[in-house]
Amino acid sequence: MGSVSRSSTIGASARAILLGAAVFSATALPVYAQTADTTKQVPESRTEAQLSFAPLVKQTAGAVVNVYAAHSVQQRSPFAGDPFFEQFFGGRQFSGPPRVQSSLGSGVIVDGSGIIVTNNHVIRDADTVKIALSDGREFESKVLLKDESTDLAILKIDAGEPLPSLKLADSDKVEVGDLVLAIGNPFGVGQTVTSGIVSAQARTRVGISDFDFFIQTDAAINPGNSGGALIGMDGELVGVNTAIFSKSGGSVGIGFAIPANMVRAVVDTAKGGADTFERPYIGAAFQNVTADVAESLGMRQPYGALVTDITKGGPADKGGLQVGDVVLNVDGVRIENPDGLGYRMTTAGIGKTVKFDILSRSKEKSVSVTLQKPDPDSADNKLMIQGKNPLSGALVLKLSPASLARLRLPEGTDGVAVDKVYPNSPAARIGLQPGDIIRGINGTSIDSIADLSKAMSTNPVLWRFEFERGGAIIRQIIR
Repeated sequence: MGSVSRSSTIGASARAILLGAAVFSATALPVYAQTADTTKQVPESRTEAQLSFAPLVKQTAGAVVNVYAAHSVQQRSPFAGDPFFEQFFGGRQFSGPPRVQSSLGSGVIVDGSGIIVTNNHVIRDADTVKIALSDGREFESKVLLKDESTDLAILKIDAGEPLPSLKLADSDKVEVGDLVLAIGNPFGVGQTVTSGIVSAQARTRVGISDFDFFIQTDAAINPGNSGGALIGMDGELVGVNTAIFSKSGGSVGIGFAIPANMVRAVVDTAKGGADTFERPYIGAAFQNVTADVAESLGMRQPYGALVTDITKGGPADKGGLQVGDVVLNVDGVRIENPDGLGYRMTTAGIGKTVKFDILSRSKEKSVSVTLQKPDPDSADNKLMIQGKNPLSGALVLKLSPASLARLRLPEGTDGVAVDKVYPNSPAARIGLQPGDIIRGINGTSIDSIADLSKAMSTNPVLWRFEFERGGAIIRQIIR
């Protein structure tokens, strides 16, 4: 478990932990009002209070599996790269046998044909992924789809027979206070079941993945539960457990699960034969509605997504959205912030026409926006940088809707960005990363591939670069 930046929300030493993998920081977590379902009841007698979860566990546990991922790493000699030893031994490499790194997580069978969903961080960089069923049988799996932005991966095994599976619930109907069970393999001790309630819905700004919109639960989940099931009392899959907040690395009753509706969107993509999950393109950029902005717009409460940029000819432009509008609801569901809007559009899917209720010029109205597939990157707008210069070994491109989604950059961002950096290249050695935007070279602004090509054709004594990463400008001077 690595350390992360501090969170004032839950104490100076608290950490956000991907269950069985990486660590992320957290920021303030808003609370959302819900409309209660009056058909649900609390126990009214001692007999009802003594009811058991055992029948529900027997019904669902067979669909929860263990996921074993292995990755071979070549051991590097401590003398590798040492000029003296390389000269003395004629450049021979002294490396030990490959060392196998393994990770352990959980998964859920969501289709009887053998389709399994787990977290992407469980199988990231794995050479082989094995699945162990609850009855002890093991199978090699095929990776159908991996998506880092949602932290989901879809696997497939062939058991030769129908397997027990869980139906995906409509996670929009889950309410705070609903009873849930968490099933997984914490710390590799074996399948474990814990119970709790839904502590909160629509948690955003958690810092776990690019699409922050999580179900929070107090059911005890721990490292190794990644990819495990969060199950409702009807036996349906409410969410996929993915992370916890913790001071010690163990459960303190604050866990997060990816909602089933997001899981369904990724699973359906994999079933359709695609190996990449694409998010819809809307052609607009958004920001939070602060208290000051809400007051200036005459809003009683600060909520919604404020339109800050519109791409001409894009879906938002065609639908009638304008800069300064505030998106209040999507298909009748209130939007608290841009993360919530992104979630609604992603789960709606490419090709869907959604109804936006907006505040525009102090008047409320509705517009319809058809979500589109991002246009593919043009080959004419890519450049492989070569030669004797610090950026050699970097593949760059002119940003487009498709590359913005793939590089996980905000809509509306423009410029020339790094698409790929080849290992051991000069670009890799100076720390260039995919997603970095090249803003300037030797005092020249870079707005296009042509600008970059012209700047790289010079041979200065010093190279002065300006890169944008995560909204911050990084300046480097290289001889």
